[in-house]
Amino acid sequence: MSQNLFIGSLAYATTDDGLKAFFEQIGEVESARVITDRDTNRSKGFGFVQYKDEADNQKAVDQLDGKELDGRTINVTLARPKEDRPRNDFGGGNRQGGGGNAFRQRSW
Repeated sequence: MSQNLFIGSLAYATTDDGLKAFFEQIGEVESARVITDRDTNRSKGFGFVQYKDEADNQKAVDQLDGKELDGRTINVTLARPKEDRPRNDFGGGNRQGGGGNAFRQRSW
């Protein structure tokens, strides 16, 4: 699998298809995706493009970084690999939390 390009400063109106069409001036695009908020489905202003030929990545960075797409000047860089994220595992044990005896009567 070839490396993705990170595309920043996208206009909120930019679509997956618009992103793909813009980057196809360099070479054949395998995938183009604008990242959206899962609750509102609104663009987060960035996306990723993957070319079929990895050699097109550097051409796109050289030729399209700083160009205008949908009225915004975009940033095109090689995407960093996804880092291994630590699991949200805080250990085992009692998951009830504290305060179980909040209404306990005093013993004196």
